[in-house]
Amino acid sequence: MNLWKKRKGQEEDCPPNEQKQPGGTELAFSLEENLATLRSIFESDDMIQFRILENKSQKAIQGCVIYVEGMTDHQILDEYVIEQVISSDVPRYTRTDYLEELQKKALLASNLCLTQDLQKITDAVLVGNAVLLLDGSPKAIIIYCKNLESRAVEEASSEQAVRGPRDGFTEQLLVNLSLIRRRVTSADLKCQYKYIGRVTKTKVCICYLKNIASDQIVKELEHRLNELDIDGIVDSGYIQEIIKDSPFSPFDTIGHSERPDSIVGKLLEGRVALVVDGSPFVLTVPFIFPELFQTPEDYYNNFIFASFNRMLRIFGAVLALFVPAIYVSLTNFHQELLPTPLLLSIAAGRYDVPFPTVIEAFLMLIVFEILREAGARMPTAIGQTVSIVGALVLGEAAVDAKFIAPSMIIIVALTGISALMNTKVQGAILVLRFVFLILAAFMGIYGVIFGALCLITHLMSIRSFGIPYMLKEGSIRYTDIQDTLIRAPWWYMRLRPQLIASKNRVRMSRHAKKGT
Repeated sequence: MNLWKKRKGQEEDCPPNEQKQPGGTELAFSLEENLATLRSIFESDDMIQFRILENKSQKAIQGCVIYVEGMTDHQILDEYVIEQVISSDVPRYTRTDYLEELQKKALLASNLCLTQDLQKITDAVLVGNAVLLLDGSPKAIIIYCKNLESRAVEEASSEQAVRGPRDGFTEQLLVNLSLIRRRVTSADLKCQYKYIGRVTKTKVCICYLKNIASDQIVKELEHRLNELDIDGIVDSGYIQEIIKDSPFSPFDTIGHSERPDSIVGKLLEGRVALVVDGSPFVLTVPFIFPELFQTPEDYYNNFIFASFNRMLRIFGAVLALFVPAIYVSLTNFHQELLPTPLLLSIAAGRYDVPFPTVIEAFLMLIVFEILREAGARMPTAIGQTVSIVGALVLGEAAVDAKFIAPSMIIIVALTGISALMNTKVQGAILVLRFVFLILAAFMGIYGVIFGALCLITHLMSIRSFGIPYMLKEGSIRYTDIQDTLIRAPWWYMRLRPQLIASKNRVRMSRHAKKGT
């Protein structure tokens, strides 16, 4: 199904609107006629305010300021626009050129735009700007005085780190762009605006370093955004799901982050960022498999400690994915692979347990996910308490009632805790864990091996904006594996990824200081 449709006029300062407005597409000379047209457009909308003005020295000069209550900076509007129109003294004028004279000599607002396009005027009002109309002039002045309430810059709650910057993205597009721009003070950083959504007209921005990023990746992202046809965009997750490669794969092929330092680091590697107004999560393309286990803190700590933590996260993902399936396959099909004392201990724990091992695993894994989801949705003050107390009480009660074997409690707890180490891959692990569990219940360890081969084949077939998803995996060149399983020292990471940053691969001089 094609959800994309080519759109035009994306580079205008005001979002485009394909709907025709009543009264034509341009303003008339009469103020009354223009106000009647605009009142018909904004009919039954009490937030739209019409402020009639009259110059105190020239009574013939009449005008109107149109704005949205609650979205406009009243200080700019009152002191630098309304007051100037009322009190300005222009002894010699004509109605047709007074508006331009007023723009040049009287209005003190810094950002003004003169237009006669009715659609641009309507869109400017709806996004929070003010519009000044004068009688006798077929033009209007758009005063850019938006004042939208937003939360302050805070630490990113989804990607907390012990060491590193504490600022995080907000829901304001310009604030997020400023957080990126303050870290990249280079003219090569390019920002291109687009508007997506027929109803919401959400403003998005494509950010990339012109001297590093691949032109093909930038053009591909622009193409997918231009062809996107949807009524509205509320969060960047909408765009992420629609334009991603392999849409039915449980793995993300488009990255996202709430940390400006992480986004800047990816820009320096040649990736392209997509900032969406109203969302604190910035998207990055292309996205490859090793990024699932990378954290910004890896690049701030000692490389030995960072490499150990990264290998620990990878090992945790493997445990969360395979441990329940391997346990079921060994206890049901391959008891000879277990030591005799361990096998006897498991058999003794399962005495009087009425359910098969696979049913136990399914029930306990579902219960654990219920507790995790409940803890995440409840208020922070009691969410963690409910999760911990619920797990302890339910686990102990299930063992005492002989519903669940003690060994299964250990397996489920190990699986659940290991999955929490990797939030980026948590969704994929949750789905694939049950798939492997079903394969183990029917085919034992051979089913697990078969599922692992299918998983590797699937990962090898995925691409993200033309870049192989398993880029660097399986290579033996030190330049390819220096930031995968381990994080190599900075003086060894001289080159950027070859396929991602094809323009400029060198990021560090050969004469950089090395450790001794």
